[in-house]
Amino acid sequence: MGIYTILPDEIQEVDVIIAGGGCAGCIIAARMSDADPNLSVLVVETGTNNADIPTLTHPAFLMNALLPGNKYNLYYKATKSENLAGREIVVPSGGVLGGGTSVNLMVYTRAQRSDYDSWGMAGWSADEMISYMKKLETYHGPDEEDRHGSEGPIHVTGDGYCSSRLQNDFISAANDAGWPEIPDLQTMDAVNGVQRAMRYVGPNGKRQNTAHQYIHPRLEDGQHSNLHVLIESKVNRVIFDGKRAVGVEYQPHTTSQEVTQGHTRIVKARRMVIISCGALRTPLVLERSGVGDPDVLSRAGVPVIANVPGVGRNYQDHQLIIYSYHSSLTRGETLDSIIRGDLDVEELVTRNEPILGWNSIDAYGKLRPNEADIRKLGPEFEKLWRTEYQHRPDRPLMMTTLSACFPANPPWLPEGHYFSIAGFNAYALSRGHIHITGPALSNSPDFDIGFFSDSDSVDIKGHIWMYKKQRQIARRMKVFRGEVANSHPRFPPGSRAACTCGPLPADAPDLEYDSEDDKAIEQWLRENVGTTWHSLGTCNMAALEEGGVVDADLNVYGVEGLKVADLSIPRSNVAANTANVAMAIGEKAADIFIKELGIGV
Repeated sequence: MGIYTILPDEIQEVDVIIAGGGCAGCIIAARMSDADPNLSVLVVETGTNNADIPTLTHPAFLMNALLPGNKYNLYYKATKSENLAGREIVVPSGGVLGGGTSVNLMVYTRAQRSDYDSWGMAGWSADEMISYMKKLETYHGPDEEDRHGSEGPIHVTGDGYCSSRLQNDFISAANDAGWPEIPDLQTMDAVNGVQRAMRYVGPNGKRQNTAHQYIHPRLEDGQHSNLHVLIESKVNRVIFDGKRAVGVEYQPHTTSQEVTQGHTRIVKARRMVIISCGALRTPLVLERSGVGDPDVLSRAGVPVIANVPGVGRNYQDHQLIIYSYHSSLTRGETLDSIIRGDLDVEELVTRNEPILGWNSIDAYGKLRPNEADIRKLGPEFEKLWRTEYQHRPDRPLMMTTLSACFPANPPWLPEGHYFSIAGFNAYALSRGHIHITGPALSNSPDFDIGFFSDSDSVDIKGHIWMYKKQRQIARRMKVFRGEVANSHPRFPPGSRAACTCGPLPADAPDLEYDSEDDKAIEQWLRENVGTTWHSLGTCNMAALEEGGVVDADLNVYGVEGLKVADLSIPRSNVAANTANVAMAIGEKAADIFIKELGIGV
């Protein structure tokens, strides 16, 4: 029992191996270790331990986790794309125990009803998944429709520190723009409004993550001698005996004198191997193991174990862009002073200042365009709307968040106090892929992010609409003092949409944009759109002939004893920050595996 960087000699074979100690993996390990004290469970995690690291546990330090090169993340560079002005976008993924829940923005949002239903798999409908969403949480907010949990390990709060003046201002301006305040947008049915933010922050002001809430308590309670966690160890591939998964090969902690760089070890699994490495790493593990498209495997020099062409395809992400504004807010109303380094971090921690429990995100929305907007976006967009949205009234086109800061690296952050509005599309049409290029961990993957690659440019049209609407909201806010010009499009000289400086009169008209302005917005989007850290879809839960990689019980096609359970399995995207979906998948998967093994009864 415990957390190891080098696996003890007596732990060379266990009942269940979970490759990946992230959002879902930690939940699965905890639930399975609860189900049977005689079932030995080993988690093999690439990243380090997250226990009680101030920059991770205090929400106010969230920008530290977003900085390039942060040691708690893994980074994947996509190939250059002309759709993105020739850029190579880098996509981070949680690379620490707890995965994304240890480094994300702690935004509590849930998928819509039609999101789960659209997966079309028995046992995974919205009505069947709601019990798992409830199981994982203790919700400290309004729940008139009985959609939330009250006894789960993950606390969700909304009554902690916030910038109430900014929050109220945004809610009022959004209402004026046509989107009313909705007390609870996370019922799976509510849409087309804004909500005061709920967060994955406990009543104690600390980040809620699946390692602290599921794993660490069990490792410390003296009742889970069957649970083991190996950190700083990279799973290379699954070991097979014929077609049956019987273990994993991994590269262990390399700073130890006992291990040399590139050396690998094998640990065996008597009953089950579960891959839970996330949408960017799970397909690579499968392909290095010989499970995937034979053409991809052949090019990479990997023998084929199972012909599963869908591995690594269908990559999806929410395409994000953030717009920032000058404001009349003061030091205690934004996180800028902490991000910029104006305040003594050690003193803040020592005094446990209330602001440390704040992630700066005070509101969010799920937005749909009105009929006039739909027609203005052109025939291709209107056709998509009629087929994909009109008869799914719970589906938003775009999602938005309000944050009380300028999201920048400290050297770039000028004096002042800011607010920012982020926009990302809920259901991008664009698709990408990620595949291995060789058999080793050191071989860089072939990663096509796919952003703005849809044939009719519908994705970018949605973003153009979102730019205009979020700016309309910002300009109606009393704290507005002008746009931060370098976070907005470069409009042509003389444009009526040009950035402004200072407050606006109460009767200021909405901006008008001409075709040249739209071109400027489109160019800005191509030059600046980025990841929302919401990668999914690369190992679909679907029929094999439909590009699926796993079935409804999460069995990998063509082999035995091998499961996948993480954000790689959704076949289509969700209108939410994806942590909740990942955790619900973890809870559901644990139930499936426990029943299959005949334990916990």
